[in-house]
Amino acid sequence: MANPEKPLAEAALIKEVCRRIRVARGYWDAHNNAACRRERDRALALYNTLTKDQKDQIPQVLRVWLRYRSEKYFGAHQAPSKKKSKRHAK
Repeated sequence: MANPEKPLAEAALIKEVCRRIRVARGYWDAHNNAACRRERDRALALYNTLTKDQKDQIPQVLRVWLRYRSEKYFGAHQAPSKKKSKRHAK
């Protein structure tokens, strides 16, 4: 994993954004919503640092998933998930 303190070069940054989106999609397919949300947030933070030309280098399928489809499920309008209590009523 890249050192977070050291800024990535242009090509490396684009590659890292694509990788994080793919990881988030993998978690999505595995129904692991917490991990998906975490990776999506990381990918989105990196994606927002890109210029328009750099964003155009990201494959369209990944851009669509990151900006639109995942926003439907993980957007700010969604309530945070609640942990289920393990106590049983007697």
